[in-house]
Amino acid sequence: MHDDQPQRGRPLRVGSLFSGYGGLDLAVEYATDGETIWFSEINTPSIRVYAHHWPGIPNLGDISTIDWATVPPVDVLMCQDVSTVGKGAGLAPGTRSGLWSHMATAIDALQPELVVIENVRGLLSAPAIPRYFLRSRSVSMLGGDSLPGSA
Repeated sequence: MHDDQPQRGRPLRVGSLFSGYGGLDLAVEYATDGETIWFSEINTPSIRVYAHHWPGIPNLGDISTIDWATVPPVDVLMCQDVSTVGKGAGLAPGTRSGLWSHMATAIDALQPELVVIENVRGLLSAPAIPRYFLRSRSVSMLGGDSLPGSA
């Protein structure tokens, strides 16, 4: 992916959901020669760490309140809050990882070229996630597998 920048004339634009302190963001920026242009995080200590390393990058805040029509488009969208610890109940609606439906809304609205999701195997095995939804998306991962049925 490092060869894309000369053809585009700019770095890949990266958006980050459930950003935490930005560990995955660093890896994605490095792997894609990308530049994070916004993030979405609600944890105050994580926001402080993120803002320290990416000063001036806007935090969109709570993913459940974002109007995606007003968000700058990105080439790469990443999400790292897909936990299947225990029985996978954390992916059910109403739980923190149950926010995956808002992530899906962001993907539909922004139509990024690349979506990076942490723990896709866990997501695919979660009983709370409709498999038709995952198969209908073309999602690629850095260093992982493509979803079944994706192009």
